[in-house]
Amino acid sequence: MNARNVPPKLTIRSAGTGDIEDIIALQERAYRGLEPDTPGMLRGRLARFPEGQIVIEMDGRLAGWCSSFIIDEAAAFDHSHTLDGITGHGYLSRHNPNGDWLYGAEVAVDPDVRRIRIGQRLYDARRRLCEELGLKGIVFGGRLPGLKRKVKEYGSPEAYLDAVKAKKARDPVASFQMRMGFEPEGVIHNYYTEDRDSLGHASLMVWRNPGHVAESTDQPWQTAKDTVRVATIQFQARAVETLDEFERNVEYFVDVCSDYRADFCVFPEMFTVALLALEKRKLSPAESIAALTRHTARFREFMSELAVGYNINIIGGSHPTRTEDGDIQNVAYIFLRDGSVHAQEKIHPTPNEKFWWNIKGGDEVHSIQTDCGPIGVLICYDSEFPELARRLTDEGARMLFVPYATDDRTGHLRVRYCSHARAIENQVYVVTSGNVGNLPGVENMDINYAESAVITPCDFPFARDGLAAVATENVETIAVADLRLDELVSARHSGTVRNLHDRRFDLYKVTWKDRG
Repeated sequence: MNARNVPPKLTIRSAGTGDIEDIIALQERAYRGLEPDTPGMLRGRLARFPEGQIVIEMDGRLAGWCSSFIIDEAAAFDHSHTLDGITGHGYLSRHNPNGDWLYGAEVAVDPDVRRIRIGQRLYDARRRLCEELGLKGIVFGGRLPGLKRKVKEYGSPEAYLDAVKAKKARDPVASFQMRMGFEPEGVIHNYYTEDRDSLGHASLMVWRNPGHVAESTDQPWQTAKDTVRVATIQFQARAVETLDEFERNVEYFVDVCSDYRADFCVFPEMFTVALLALEKRKLSPAESIAALTRHTARFREFMSELAVGYNINIIGGSHPTRTEDGDIQNVAYIFLRDGSVHAQEKIHPTPNEKFWWNIKGGDEVHSIQTDCGPIGVLICYDSEFPELARRLTDEGARMLFVPYATDDRTGHLRVRYCSHARAIENQVYVVTSGNVGNLPGVENMDINYAESAVITPCDFPFARDGLAAVATENVETIAVADLRLDELVSARHSGTVRNLHDRRFDLYKVTWKDRG
């Protein structure tokens, strides 16, 4: 088919010596009037702790950079330290591999790059590094660039910081860092005298790693936190007057899910049928599906822009797509926040889809690698075939996303019950997302019924009823849940039941014949 993967527009990676000149140029753009690091400083950082030097590359150009190192707790929380002293004059010579905390030396964002949350991505990357290393948390001296203008009003840096904490004042840097989960723990005086807007002072910003386990613990089964936040969007079908109106409705929900700091948001199957309201005349079912395929290119472009702009992975429901051989398939597009786009065809069209819409089934089902690990997508009816979910699980998927469209409760329950079965037999999480509302005048897609949900295996670590979150039936809304991936690992190895482990490979197997 013509839905091919698109390479990432945006890459987060470790810095290398080949990036030194570009990092210096980025610092000059980001901090006009301040001296950038020297090449020697950057070489020192890369030599001492390369893992802590992270860049974001967008379309071949550096858009962001952050530098971190490890230090002991006493030094990190000494309120008399300075930026120059704690970083060893910028060379990170105080880096201590046996330390307790990750110290943030610097964050720089290209001021010309807007609306794709570069700063948020850098803080998230630093947080992941802290979690991977099992450190207690992250600490750094945060700028207070609003202090110079407000010091007369508040009288002292401490009073100004208290006002920012209480949200009575807004600081462009400190307020952002607090939204990122950092807590200010006092003022560091004379931290960086060249920062005139902050009058040389800084706030001691702290994030404590909730997954940190002390070495002295007597509970060796504890593991570092490994959490993914998912949001399922129960989207209402509604007639729209323009394409812009439809896109505004979609962007609204992506924005909300991003504000909730979700890693994934999921739209329902065929949620783009609202675009049929733009047609000048009433169409037959087959004509309707053909008309929708004309929106495919714009749909892919728009949804990918949302994923990058809102820093969220989007399971774009499904959308009818005309393939290179002229057939129409029901395709789920997966828009990752690095700018890449993946496609998963519906393998099993329903009898209704075949008869009314002439939809053809796809030939391949594979897991998709994301920044939260491999995932799988099964469109509606595909969730009712256990072989598909088992293959995705065997390929490493721990989360399956099921966009669906059903017109009554019986159809909805088929998807719900089968999704529960897939979660139990594969010991994975399953996220379902359905349409609600009506579309008068749209043949074969006029009513909808849904109760979207985030489904877990049924065992002690998980939700009591196998439901981490569930949306109110037939209401446009979202449901959000945090999913602990490490609990799946524990359940597979030591759960009450171990479905994957206990399979009888001596008796049966599924053999796939990939075509296409």
